[in-house]
Amino acid sequence: MNRNNPQHAPALGAAVLLAVFALGSAGATGKAPTLPQEAPEKPVQRIRITAERFSFTPSRIKVKAGTIVEIVAESEDTSHGFHLPDAGIDTQIPARGKGELRLRFEATQPGTYFFECSRPCGAGHNTMRGTIVVED
Repeated sequence: MNRNNPQHAPALGAAVLLAVFALGSAGATGKAPTLPQEAPEKPVQRIRITAERFSFTPSRIKVKAGTIVEIVAESEDTSHGFHLPDAGIDTQIPARGKGELRLRFEATQPGTYFFECSRPCGAGHNTMRGTIVVED
């Protein structure tokens, strides 16, 4: 939940970003179709997170509003959940040696957003949390 504005709609963009291009028609002129001007690319900030024995490292992440955030997470032990409610993300970080989690979303709204492990992973599971701070 965004503690700065608890009544807003989800403020972090979708986990999948799509690029859509509209092609014109050649019509009767015989001219080749043209692509529209592309919008400038948004900055991407890649964050590596390690999940291990009831903690995420780093557990506090700062990004600028309008940034595409790419999280690359891996575990040093068992599999863990990665739940970021304001972005509608609830997925798993594979156990050590079984791969990594990669996801992207756009940080659109300034505020503090919480993430947590959503897979019971032991006695300290309830303390496995972190925050993403989106700044202007």
